[in-house]
Amino acid sequence: MTTTPTAGTRPDDVRRHNRAALLRRLHVHGPSTRASLATDLGLNRSTIKALVDGLAEDGLVEERVPAQRSGAGRPSLLVLPQPQAAVVLAIDIRVERAGMALVGIGGEILGRGGWNIRSTTNDPREVFTKIVDTAGPLIDELGVHPVAAGVSVPGVVRHQDGFVHEAPNLHWTDIPLGAWLSRALQLPVHMGNDAELGALAEHLRGVARGYDDLVYISAEVGVGGGVISNGVSMRGAGGHHVGEVGHMVVRPQGRQCYCGSHGCWETEVGERALARALGLDEDSPVGAIVHELRLLSANGEAPGELAEFTDWLALGLGNVVNLLCPQLVVLGDLFTALPPALVEHVERTVRERSLVSRALAGTRVATSALGTDAKLLGAAELAFETVLADG
Repeated sequence: MTTTPTAGTRPDDVRRHNRAALLRRLHVHGPSTRASLATDLGLNRSTIKALVDGLAEDGLVEERVPAQRSGAGRPSLLVLPQPQAAVVLAIDIRVERAGMALVGIGGEILGRGGWNIRSTTNDPREVFTKIVDTAGPLIDELGVHPVAAGVSVPGVVRHQDGFVHEAPNLHWTDIPLGAWLSRALQLPVHMGNDAELGALAEHLRGVARGYDDLVYISAEVGVGGGVISNGVSMRGAGGHHVGEVGHMVVRPQGRQCYCGSHGCWETEVGERALARALGLDEDSPVGAIVHELRLLSANGEAPGELAEFTDWLALGLGNVVNLLCPQLVVLGDLFTALPPALVEHVERTVRERSLVSRALAGTRVATSALGTDAKLLGAAELAFETVLADG
């Protein structure tokens, strides 16, 4: 989100602000003509020309004749961000797997890697070592040097320094991962909760583009939530993320949760709960769960065997909608494999039961457009925030 320079701002500060705004516009929305940039940013054409020329001289953008032309006359040149001119390292730590990518300005993934995390190798120092050992060869292979790193973690993370207070499904407590990585990688490292970063990615590049108020709910071993309010990530005291919806107690006498409580929402709609609902062993691999869900999707109707799971999912989402008043709820990770008819049923139920949803003429419920890349891309966007602010 950009701000308007105030009266009395120095010319150099105005230029820097306008340059950052233009670069961010290209990063998020892609190639654009100078005329469109002038209209979108509220700047005159001579200012846009000077900004584009300066960014081109620095190698951050280039101008190109569009591949498809329409109409007579000279075509308007497109201004395009140059992906390798500014690259960030994105890392997505999950309970069973970690992913890594080098992402260029404009959101292009230039290269990636990943590895499995087993319960015997999820020690935070081992994960840290693997990140460092994987990053070096990936950077060398592509011949680019990242200017910052972004890290997604399934837990409570302090944005200020990347301190992981608790990641219950990883069994991590009080881990200064941000400081470790910053020293080892020699980069600014920005860390956030995984669902928060999933929400950020969907807002900027996924199904939630154009929505300023949304909630992203993802299911893996646990269930997490991220909130975008008025176009920005909602955070609580100390800069911690808002959205530990998986630990919202919905069944006080229910199953024990990893967090130590009983009857948390994720015990009724998380990965293990979904496996049980499908008649599978609750420790079944994700692939087996997805396979069963795809078979059910072929029927075109909300599957009866998932009726209780559907009720718990709708109950929790109704509470979330009543509390946060989003225009859109995005279902991510394992939830993207749910049969479309089930998702439609959940949407109707939320609209019927939620006072807030009725006031909004119906909150939408949709599955993620980015799938398993959502949190990785969100980590990249977190790193790009400061990079783009500097122009």
